[in-house]
Amino acid sequence: MWKIIRIFVSVFVAFETLITGTLGGVSMKSVDMPEVSVGEYTKYVDPFIGTGGTPWTCGMLSPAATVPFGAVRLGPDTCFVGGAYIVKTNTSGYYYEQGHIIGFSHYRLSGTGAEDYGTFRVIPVVGKNEPTIMPYSHKNETASAGYYSVYLPSVGCLAEMTADTHTGVHRYTFNGDGDARLFIDVSAATQNRTTYKGKVRVDEESGVIFGSSELHGAFSDRYDGLPVYFAAVTDKPVVSYEISGGETDCGIDLNFGKLENESVEMKVGISYVSEENALLNLKAETDGLSFDDVRKNAVAEWEERLSSIKISGSDEIKTNFYTALYHAMIMPTNFTDVNGEYLNFAKEVSVAEGFTYRTDMSIWDTCRTTHPLYTLIAEEIQTDCLNSLVDMAASSGVGALPRWPQGAGYAGSMFGDSASIVVAESYLKGIRDFDVDAAYEFMKNTSDNPVKKSGRNYIELYNEYGYIPQDLAPNDESVSRTIEYAWQDGAIAALAEALGKTEDAEKYGEKSMYYKNVFNPETKYFQARNSDGSFVWNFSPYITAFYDAVMIKKFADCYSEGSARQWRWNALHDIDGMLELFGDNEYFVKELDDFMKDASLTRAAIDPGHGFWIGNQHDIHTPYLFANAGRPDLTQKWVRWTLDNRFSTDINGLDGNDDGGTISAWYVFSSMGFYPLAGTDKYWIGSPCVDGAEITLSNGKTLKITAENQDDKNIYVENVTLNGEKLDGLYLTHSQLMNGGELIFRMSKTPNK
Repeated sequence: MWKIIRIFVSVFVAFETLITGTLGGVSMKSVDMPEVSVGEYTKYVDPFIGTGGTPWTCGMLSPAATVPFGAVRLGPDTCFVGGAYIVKTNTSGYYYEQGHIIGFSHYRLSGTGAEDYGTFRVIPVVGKNEPTIMPYSHKNETASAGYYSVYLPSVGCLAEMTADTHTGVHRYTFNGDGDARLFIDVSAATQNRTTYKGKVRVDEESGVIFGSSELHGAFSDRYDGLPVYFAAVTDKPVVSYEISGGETDCGIDLNFGKLENESVEMKVGISYVSEENALLNLKAETDGLSFDDVRKNAVAEWEERLSSIKISGSDEIKTNFYTALYHAMIMPTNFTDVNGEYLNFAKEVSVAEGFTYRTDMSIWDTCRTTHPLYTLIAEEIQTDCLNSLVDMAASSGVGALPRWPQGAGYAGSMFGDSASIVVAESYLKGIRDFDVDAAYEFMKNTSDNPVKKSGRNYIELYNEYGYIPQDLAPNDESVSRTIEYAWQDGAIAALAEALGKTEDAEKYGEKSMYYKNVFNPETKYFQARNSDGSFVWNFSPYITAFYDAVMIKKFADCYSEGSARQWRWNALHDIDGMLELFGDNEYFVKELDDFMKDASLTRAAIDPGHGFWIGNQHDIHTPYLFANAGRPDLTQKWVRWTLDNRFSTDINGLDGNDDGGTISAWYVFSSMGFYPLAGTDKYWIGSPCVDGAEITLSNGKTLKITAENQDDKNIYVENVTLNGEKLDGLYLTHSQLMNGGELIFRMSKTPNK
């Protein structure tokens, strides 16, 4: 099956490459592109990393122009020749291997496997031609933090994009071959997703173009659609315009007359509240500013964010590092208009007081790396997220913190209540500026009761049996759910203890041990178990859930997106207890080492296999577990192997979907020599690949990191000191890091066991 898929995709891409050399007489030769203005840190950001590679397991990223945590991500939407799509190649709207652009839309998810947004697509047109797909060449394409440009030979047009928080700014330079036109597809959506209720109008007095639609993407359709509004202004007068289509194919064609080597700039404000707010956002952010002014501001915003960590190392390391840090700061999304209004989960307009309401959080993934990163260097973003999660649970009436909030509703992707990990960890790290009591009640409710749209499926079975029986929840990830629910109960227990709720701490602490009930002592694997206590017969640690999708017999349907081997190491709240299940540390180390060795031979492979796969989230922590079994040297070895072999500056520079910056944040942490144990205030000590780093912490203090003798051969840590004191344990604590000072790694070629 995989061979057939690989051959099919390879042929399609080869055909695309061949036909885009020339198309209909259109030359694809290189042209002079504008110089990209960058700063000290943004010069190392390459937005094309993770935008291509093997379909399904690529980064799912986009070179779209955006600012940190913005509401607009303005960039190209691509397709194969003839407008064809291959599923899961461009969920972000863009896939590097595709040689045609269908237009430039204002919003997209970053690094996820879900097709959503893609709203208000702008298509440059010349003469009397109809809007159509446009071939392009990567030779004539550039991108940097806050900027994207491409030359479109079939239109004779240079398209440039930049952005502010809620505003996308376009600049199109035409060569004068015919009337210059911009067509706004009001009903656009990513890939084959759809919108309804499309409307557009022109205010004849002001010349402002207003429009709206109701988005029904992969996620937004799950909560009956997301209303989106825009207001657009241009710096040149519109000679004429024509509105076309109905509510599902609405558009407006703006004609600027003949522009010979002249540009037209268009600012598009976006809001999820109203057209009036869209215009208010536009004016507040970009009124009186040119395209170049907005671009300079975007670069300045990225410079400020990226400069929170100043590293030293090779240019390749810096490119990987700052691109990863950039990707970790694209989502979550600022959903709050400049007047403080936002659309809550009841689809009502609320006003954010004392915080910025944020959404688009891939929490099942981001709870592991990106949220811990924010607690370290962007505490205000983390505090916003916490307040937003509580608001979402309260306004929706569902009674649970969302696990994948997207737009104005519960996307419900993945399973469990990973927000419990985020809340507990934040509180343990001293972040208190949110309603922790309300959050705690939502967390308990999710563990104790069934909750619609969010929460934990089969929670009644979990609470009754102490695990989810496979025969009562067939084909629905019973083992993975049991393990994750136990982890989340461990987070509730930790928060209960911190809040002084002793009885609750004991109750949820006991429930957090339920993961042991699906561990088979004979096979030493977590396995599906029936309601009578028996383990299922059809077990193989080497078959993944992906293979099950095309197999008649189900061998891995009790696991989520992986194999029994990939779910073998997941009791993060009780690592010592998990080690005891294996019998002895030597056996655990051997099995874990074999697992690491069985990683795919290639990065972002179409079949990642059953071994270590950092491209998916459930086993990304595994290199650090060697330290808990007494082998920190193997942690150091495999962390460095992962940094060297699973990240690169190529278009397939990530090993899988980035999922809101999750994989990128893994690189940021690991390259500096420490990594968060999610749900706690602890960080594992690893092996840095940077020569040094200076972190401006959220509290304003500075932590300096030095890796003495660090290079590609000196990967082992001889010793570590923090402010002159030698560290002998496995972990650093959050309070230790936040006190600032100097963390020194002395590196060596020789393992220090």
